[in-house]
Amino acid sequence: MLTPEWRKSTYSNGNGGNNCVEVKFKKSSYSGPNGNCVEVAGVEDSVIVRDSKDREGPALTFTVDEWKAFMSGAKDGEFDL
Repeated sequence: MLTPEWRKSTYSNGNGGNNCVEVKFKKSSYSGPNGNCVEVAGVEDSVIVRDSKDREGPALTFTVDEWKAFMSGAKDGEFDL
């Protein structure tokens, strides 16, 4: 399971914005320099997945159990063509 990692947002200065946080996403060490990657983050009991080329775009959210099932299937070759 991914451990939640939080960091203070660069937008959280002044005007009472000190309570702002943003999620710290991780990219695979296998990712190449072309930017065609996904990034994941653990947040409480969810896993968030986003496109590394469109960080402000939509993201997918999975429960931890859904993510574990997906990762297990990927490791077992369930999605191989």
